[in-house]
Amino acid sequence: MKILVIDDERSIRNSLKEILADEGYEVDVAEDGVQGCGMAVREKYGVIFCDIKMPNMDGIEVLSKLEEEGVDSAVIMISGHGDIDTAVECIKKGAFDFIQKPLDLNRIFITIKNATDKVSLVKETKILKKKVYGGQEMIGNSEGMQHVRAIIDKVAPTDARVLITGANGTGKELVARTLHQKSNRAAMPYIEVNCAAIPSELIESELFGHEKGAFTSAIKQHKGKFEQADGGTLFLDEIGDMSLSAQAKVLRVLQERKLSRVGSDKDIVVDVRVLAATNKNLKEEIAKGNFREDLYHRLSVIVINVPSLDERKSDIPLLVEYFIDSICAETGMPKRKVEPEALQLLVDKSWSGNIRELRNVVERLLILSGDSITAGDVRDYVY
Repeated sequence: MKILVIDDERSIRNSLKEILADEGYEVDVAEDGVQGCGMAVREKYGVIFCDIKMPNMDGIEVLSKLEEEGVDSAVIMISGHGDIDTAVECIKKGAFDFIQKPLDLNRIFITIKNATDKVSLVKETKILKKKVYGGQEMIGNSEGMQHVRAIIDKVAPTDARVLITGANGTGKELVARTLHQKSNRAAMPYIEVNCAAIPSELIESELFGHEKGAFTSAIKQHKGKFEQADGGTLFLDEIGDMSLSAQAKVLRVLQERKLSRVGSDKDIVVDVRVLAATNKNLKEEIAKGNFREDLYHRLSVIVINVPSLDERKSDIPLLVEYFIDSICAETGMPKRKVEPEALQLLVDKSWSGNIRELRNVVERLLILSGDSITAGDVRDYVY
């Protein structure tokens, strides 16, 4: 682990560096807050020791600057006898701990261990959140994406049902997750169901649950997705592939806010916000007799159409940068720069697979390219 020591007293800097280096830590030092902030932004430090009283930029200013720059290192303040009130203020502003001068070695090592544990816990929490929510953000400043964000901000705090439309790979699932995360139900369950991935004979059991013995393989009682999402949000992906019989039952739940499990006539009251998504034209499916018109009107209180990547080409440079950062963070691959001509080739390409295809292409280029991603790499591995 790398440690940074920021202190205007040379003796303190050198003493800490020597002590920590003897314990196997890689230690850098900075003689004032300005230099220290610059180093903390450029390098990745697990722990930063920072003096409170310093010229040019004091410890509190350093702490504020690090927070502003998004530095997530554990900051341990070093305080003199007269700085205790200031040290407490630093703790309130986000410092991990403070150590009073003269420095006690045992206290230093205990504080480093505790700070390291905290940093590890924060990292694990971020990883878990990525697993739960897909680790993606809504990237892009195009007019189409600004419109989508504006609708989400207006609709999310309500309980209005939302129908999300768009081609495969455009990020409909991400829109649904964002709606949930910004809603008043964010602390409650978020349950996803891919209606196209579940056989038609099992979809009703999956959505509404079943009682033991309701059918041959029903060896125990099962709560359906509606019950699992009670109090929260249920996302019905690829709703256009749902069977007509299941559509009828979903309509009843939306109308009456209650359901009955397969094999039971007992009503169960549920409080669920339903979001749905489809890549099909549901009005055409209604005309063909494949989708219930009354269900369509129940689901489409608000309609959000997610633009295709070809409709938001100005977002491609931002998306490429985002995917490089996220893929390299996940896999440990070194980051690559994308040469301007290579980036232009990616912008000019037609993306039938949308965001999903772009991410796969970026990962392919990271694996196969050299020190940077060149136009030749794009021509060889993409076109």
